[in-house]
Order: sequence, then C-alpha cells, then structure tokens
Amino acid sequence: MALTILVTGATAGFGAAMTRRFVHDGHRVIAAARRVERLQALHTEFGEAVLPLTLDVTDAQSVAALPNSLPPEWRQVDVLVNNAGMAVGLDPAQKASVADWDRMVAVNVSGMMHMTHALLPGMAERNRGHIVNISSTAAIYPYPGGHVYGASKAFVTQFSLNLRADLVGTGVRVTDLEPGLVGGTEFSVKRFGGDTARASAVYAGTVPLSADDIAEAASWVVNLPAHMNINRMEIMPTCQAPGPLAIKRS
Repeated sequence: MALTILVTGATAGFGAAMTRRFVHDGHRVIAAARRVERLQALHTEFGEAVLPLTLDVTDAQSVAALPNSLPPEWRQVDVLVNNAGMAVGLDPAQKASVADWDRMVAVNVSGMMHMTHALLPGMAERNRGHIVNISSTAAIYPYPGGHVYGASKAFVTQFSLNLRADLVGTGVRVTDLEPGLVGGTEFSVKRFGGDTARASAVYAGTVPLSADDIAEAASWVVNLPAHMNINRMEIMPTCQAPGPLAIKRS
C-alpha cells in the first residue's frame, strides 16, 4: 500500500536519502525543510510524488497549524519521520556555548515533540500510523563533548519508548533509529562551524555508515507488516563498537 510520509530535514543527509528511498518504494513524501531551493530540486526530481513544504520545526505556531494547512489530499499522514536534528560544537561542557545548547534543544527536542503532537492525534483517530524518530548511539554511549547533543538524543529515545506505552493496543507504531558513525553528510561540517578539514578527520581511516544505510533501515521498519513494531534499532559500522569506561590515571 502506498503511504503518505512526512520527512523533516528532508533536503540533506538522512532526510534526502530517506525521501528518495521512500519514493522508490512506491510511497509519496511530504518533504519538509527550510531551504526552498533544495525542496524545489526534490520536487523537480520526483514530480507529484514529492510535496515540498517549507517548514522550520522550531516555529511552534507553523508546526501546530501544519495538519490543516496541507492540501486536503495530503492531510492523512501515515508516517512521520522526525529527522531534523543538529549537533553544534565539541568543546567540553564548561567551555561550551549556552546558545549552542539552546539551538540543539530547540531542534532535537522541542521540534521533534511539536511535530509529533501535531500529527499523532490524526494517526490515533485513524488507528494507524507510524512515528519514526532519529536518535543516535550518543543517546546511550557518552563521549567527551557530547553533553547536550547526547542528552537531547537520550530524550528522543525515551520519548519514543514512552509513546509506545501510550499507544499500546492501537495501530500506531513508534520506532527509534539510533545511528552511530555516519559519514558523507553535512552533520560534522555543521558541527564544526563549516571546518571541512576537521569534519573529514572524524572519518579518517574508517568505513562509516552512509545516509543511504539509514534510509535502508527506515525503509525496512516502515514497510513491515502493520502489526510489527520495531521499538529501537541501534546501527553501527563494523569499524565502531562501544568502548570501555574512561579512567584517568595520575
């Protein structure tokens, strides 16, 4: 069955890869993002299978108005992919910018919550739907400089599990995807303020996951039989694994 899928942060990285994969799967996508020219490029590429939607998930009023502002034939959203997210900086907490902390919380936590709150009631009323949240292995495994980013993704993971608790017995599914090391996207470049050399160094000597790998995972969970719910999926490349606890020796 063809689904109507709304993807936030749809014009780059995971979001663009998922948009393309879902269309190739035979679904149609509401591609939501801030960069109008990139949205138009997706629409040009896929035609009527993609509805470009200029949206900033940190604009609470626009998000709340979203369900009734969509064209009538697009309003029954079957799947919401809360993909929009960001990491800023890698300084230790005592040196970090509180403005950067606020930006991460606004997108990763509040934006995700508001999008869910806008579209979940319709899914519950129809007794079908799927919320796919993009978390991170940083939600589980701490690392130096991860502070608010990791905490924000821990919120995403716990929010996802608690949504399932609320929705048990309904036809609405919730999945938390937790990628590890992923290369080839804007993520690290933005994290380091456009420093491409520093961003590239993160992936030196590795074969990281790609955005297409995450799209593959999203495609799999969305296209499963309606009675199957994947609660969490932790995904790492073979070059990555959880490490030992840090010990500082004098």
